[in-house]
Amino acid sequence: MAEKLSINQWAIEDRPREKMEQKGAEALSDAELLAILIGSGSAEESAVELMRRILSDCSNNLNTLGKMSVEELQQYKGIGQAKAITIQAACELGKRRKLAEVQERARMDSSRIIYEFMHPRMQDLSHEECWVILLNNALKVIDTVCVSKGGLTATAVDVRCVLREALMKRATLIVLCHNHPSGSIRPSSDDDKLTTRLQKACAAVDIRLLDHVVITDGLYYSYQDEGKL
Repeated sequence: MAEKLSINQWAIEDRPREKMEQKGAEALSDAELLAILIGSGSAEESAVELMRRILSDCSNNLNTLGKMSVEELQQYKGIGQAKAITIQAACELGKRRKLAEVQERARMDSSRIIYEFMHPRMQDLSHEECWVILLNNALKVIDTVCVSKGGLTATAVDVRCVLREALMKRATLIVLCHNHPSGSIRPSSDDDKLTTRLQKACAAVDIRLLDHVVITDGLYYSYQDEGKL
């Protein structure tokens, strides 16, 4: 049986760090980029091979990798706590970069932009959260506030808390967003009732409820698009 080669014995153009230096980051695969971060693998496989195997178990989807816990990552030989945390940190930075890019150009004038703005905050949640986006007349973001955290299937929202946030920040328009960890984008009857209550409460203080968006990892439902606002 042929002796296994370590990364240091690979041809220079195949080593992740050297390959990145010579050809740029875009030339590296996801596994190679992650291998640079974790630094080493195990006695049986290199860092690149280890990350290829982990990514394969995630269907080669970085979003799925980002949902893995430290404990789940540590089930792989060669991944200790420090490496698992490093992988999680890299995934979190990716989310924050995406969020920053959307926020730089954010004018909340479509459900798609609202979804892209909130999805990084919600994509890895295993429980429901409800957020309100506070807007000025130009549809620019004043602030985003989490108004409720709940369980796996529901979260209770106090309409008064939403209005208080809007009035304190002098918002003239608001967007309500909450996630469905189940992956279903269909709003529940409770979602419908909350939307109606909030719309009426906003109208009483001259604030407009622009939209209520239900967010899942990849899909969304917009009350505005569906003609329910």
